Amino acid sequence: KANSGDLKYYKELRNIQRNGYTHYFYEGTVGAGLPIISTVRNLLDSGDRVSKIEGIFSGTLSYIFNTFGTDDKPFSDVVKTAKELGYTEPDPRDDLSGMDVARKVVILARECGLDLELSDVPIESLVPEPLRDAASADDFMARLPEFDGEMTTRVAEAAARGEKLRYVGVVDVKNGTGAVELRAYDAAHPFGSLSGSDNIISFETKRYVEGQALVVRGPGAGAEVTAGGVFGDVLRVCQYLGAPS
Repeated sequence: KANSGDLKYYKELRNIQRNGYTHYFYEGTVGAGLPIISTVRNLLDSGDRVSKIEGIFSGTLSYIFNTFGTDDKPFSDVVKTAKELGYTEPDPRDDLSGMDVARKVVILARECGLDLELSDVPIESLVPEPLRDAASADDFMARLPEFDGEMTTRVAEAAARGEKLRYVGVVDVKNGTGAVELRAYDAAHPFGSLSGSDNIISFETKRYVEGQALVVRGPGAGAEVTAGGVFGDVLRVCQYLGAPS
């Protein structure tokens, strides 16, 4: 969590890296094996200017909102199914709180030069306030159906407009802000047409303008793809150390 933790510590870490001429890779911290960090670095290093990064960074919440609203199952049943399939943490509140997405927003914001703390990012938690202090995950799951009504209303209102609800993280580089929230997207939008548990991230830059954003999509969780991201960083270190490519 070093890249999304205390800003002072993060800057000290990066100064040590630069002053010591060492290599520091962390592709797997956002999007598992997807080329997210490297895409940001390549854009900036080639002279482009990032204006906004927006994405569905949680495979768990991607699955939940790609499933919720496609049938008559209430929100709590979809969360229960996600838990049974192993998509959620043992306590689904860890996913529904939005904190993991917020950490990824902070990592990308700092990559773009913003001095954001985690506390600077407003987070729309999907955990009903009365359940945030539930004694256990089982207690939380047992009481979650009590709060299905609000989410059912939101998804119905979005559907009436031809939109889909998606839980996203946003880095607004122009305004120096980050946010984590539930947003509605047109069904034809790349986010609205997402399926399964994929991650999808769009980059708006000087070159890739709004409406023609650079989009990266694919599995953003799982042992195999995460291992691929880490192994890719290991290979990059080997190349820098002189190993033949």
